[in-house]
Amino acid sequence: MKDSNFLKEKNAKSLWHPMAHPADSLNNPPAIITGAQGVRITDVDGHEVVDGVGGLWNVNLGFSCQPVKDAIARQLDVLPYYSTFRGTTNDAVIELSEVLRDFYAPDGLTRAFYTSGGSDSVETALRLARQYHKVKGEEGRTKFLSLKKGYHGTHMGGASVNGNANFRTQYEPLLPGCFHIPAPYTYRNPFNETDPEKLAALCLQAFEDEIAFQGAGTIAAFIMEPILGAGGVIPPHESFMPGVREICTRNGILLIADEVITAFGRTGSWTGSRHWGVQPDMMATAKAITNGYFPFGAVMIADHVAEVFENDKTGKAAIGHGYTYSGHPVGAAAALACLEETLRLNVKDNAAERGTELHNGLLGLMQTYDVIGDVRGGHGLMCAIELVSDRATKTPIDKASAGKIQEEAYKAGAMVRVSGPNIILSPPLVLTSEDVQVILSSLETGLKAVS
Repeated sequence: MKDSNFLKEKNAKSLWHPMAHPADSLNNPPAIITGAQGVRITDVDGHEVVDGVGGLWNVNLGFSCQPVKDAIARQLDVLPYYSTFRGTTNDAVIELSEVLRDFYAPDGLTRAFYTSGGSDSVETALRLARQYHKVKGEEGRTKFLSLKKGYHGTHMGGASVNGNANFRTQYEPLLPGCFHIPAPYTYRNPFNETDPEKLAALCLQAFEDEIAFQGAGTIAAFIMEPILGAGGVIPPHESFMPGVREICTRNGILLIADEVITAFGRTGSWTGSRHWGVQPDMMATAKAITNGYFPFGAVMIADHVAEVFENDKTGKAAIGHGYTYSGHPVGAAAALACLEETLRLNVKDNAAERGTELHNGLLGLMQTYDVIGDVRGGHGLMCAIELVSDRATKTPIDKASAGKIQEEAYKAGAMVRVSGPNIILSPPLVLTSEDVQVILSSLETGLKAVS
């Protein structure tokens, strides 16, 4: 490993960072993380902090999960790679598929299609949704509906169903046939409605109106996150996702749950769909499936969808889609170990308890700091504060001030994530009460710096 002087000198010189302006990375060099243990990360200068970001929503079990590391090492010695394209498979991925079938049984999902990550999983679900309707003889069902503020990755299909202009504008024109409805976002919505239940009803009405306008027979699928993540942690009212499910069923539209973030206990339930009592037709997963230790993902598919493909005799159901690393044996071994440890630790319950503690702490900070316009959370370990320069007008905070809060919080002991006017918290699900207090006190240091 090169020394710290080399790393600092070369930081961002030969590397473009995702989700960042190249010039900004050069002018404000990123933190160089060189080590991690438990729920803490250490930078090149030896500064250790609690990771309030959980890697990127994915290190649910922390950075010291030895069973996953051991599984990866063992698999590398036995079978480091082989393709699962037609004609070959591997033992690890067969075993994983049966484990996932059991894990997702309450969600009604029984088949897995493997990918390399979340964006791949979303792309796969969108493509399979169109193919499903073609196999059924409904070739006209090609459109996709989704929520404004929703985030579905960075592939062309995912960017097209994304509901945030930051991920769209510079890449347009995107996939045609993608339309958006208002999100159940009580702090900002076109109805000026602050009651969550009433807002959910209005958004469902907008969904039905859009279906009527487009024509149900032209729509392949509706894709949504059970709790919107990257858009600023927006939990809907409990009536919303069940309402979406009913409308989709009634109109022959597939419901794709994007659970790249919410699966495996993040919401305080094993899946976000289960949290709201809904069974989707397909579910996109990734991130925590290997605790972030190996790029891996899966699309889980319901029986009734699978049967349309498996019973086809025309050839239309032949899947002309896949990735070099679909069903990678090392990823499958990592996922097997990760799922076993996830269930053994029952992390969903700790996520619920620590999430309540974190959410209440943020509400307390809001009483003191006017720069906090809104606090969102209350469903496991995914929380956000929305920063404003004026509470009365809800004017978003400037970028420099948001960055200052992040910088001072980091110095004080916690890594937090800035996304637009939001500070998002998604720490590992093995967090302790002491760790929660470190995050809150460090965040308060940041808030003081701009107040």
